[in-house]
Amino acid sequence: MAKPPLSMKPTGWFQVAWSEEIGVGDVHKMKYFDQEMVAWRSESGELTVVNAYCEHLGAHLGYGGKVVGEVLQCPFHGWQWSRQGRNVCIPYQDHPNRGRRIRTYPVVERNESVYIWHDVERREPYFDAPDVFAAFGDGSSADDYYPQQRLYRESLELHPQYVLENGVDFAHFKYVHNTPIVPVFTRHDFDEPVSFVDFTITFEGDDGQKIEDVNSGVEAINGGLGIAVTKSWGMVDNRTISAVTPVDESTCDVRFMVYIGRVPGKDPARAATRAQEFGQEVIRQFEQDVEIWQHQRYSDPPALVADEYQGFTAIRKWAKQFYPDGIGGSAAEVYAASQKG
Repeated sequence: MAKPPLSMKPTGWFQVAWSEEIGVGDVHKMKYFDQEMVAWRSESGELTVVNAYCEHLGAHLGYGGKVVGEVLQCPFHGWQWSRQGRNVCIPYQDHPNRGRRIRTYPVVERNESVYIWHDVERREPYFDAPDVFAAFGDGSSADDYYPQQRLYRESLELHPQYVLENGVDFAHFKYVHNTPIVPVFTRHDFDEPVSFVDFTITFEGDDGQKIEDVNSGVEAINGGLGIAVTKSWGMVDNRTISAVTPVDESTCDVRFMVYIGRVPGKDPARAATRAQEFGQEVIRQFEQDVEIWQHQRYSDPPALVADEYQGFTAIRKWAKQFYPDGIGGSAAEVYAASQKG
């Protein structure tokens, strides 16, 4: 596999599991950012994500490690590690090893998902992972929607930035999704690590005439490069979450979640069936995008037309802040930095 030109170790919140995958007492193996990790849930229900190897002699804690109350016990020699990654017990010695610590990751659970904060410089989180309901400030909750529907694709050769750039790409709807939708952007706000893109929806008729429908639109919130949540209204009330997490230097895991709004007064059984169908259609359209992304080459500089310039240049400038070098994949800036050296 070819390594993408963009860094595969950006800073931010990234999804590593669904909450239901890690029950009380479970030790869940995973690999992200080229690092073996485990997530474990203590007896009290608290979730912890740590690097996978015991600091004693390097046993992998995901193979035979077990939860004992509020600590994780190594399968090799029984050393116990706290939720802060500290050694708290060596069973054959009267005091722990206070000098060694397993790396832990800040973790939050929301929208049935597990997110970790990744930063190669190990800084504390400086923005929040967006909630698909609370982030829009409209008082909605999961109770207003049918159960979450999901897509999960493992180890695809793509980059999180490809997915976020889709949010400013008005032209792809007709050619990828075969829909006559023409987004009319009403907001591009890339001033902070959490960014916003809003648009209303116009429909283009067979004769090229554009038909306005101000009652349909989308609000999108990007929580760094790892998580994007959307609120859509008009044709079908729905919320989505896209979460793309680097696995190694070439691939990412892709998770996509959909909530379809409940409609009061409808026949419950029929409404639930329709919601399932609508959700699957939203997922199908996302899969069409995935097919493009996993075979895409990052184009720098891109050959943009005038109408594309504002959105793409804004989001690429915004994205640079999440890369360790502050450059990302800009060939011109990489070259300029090399000349300074």
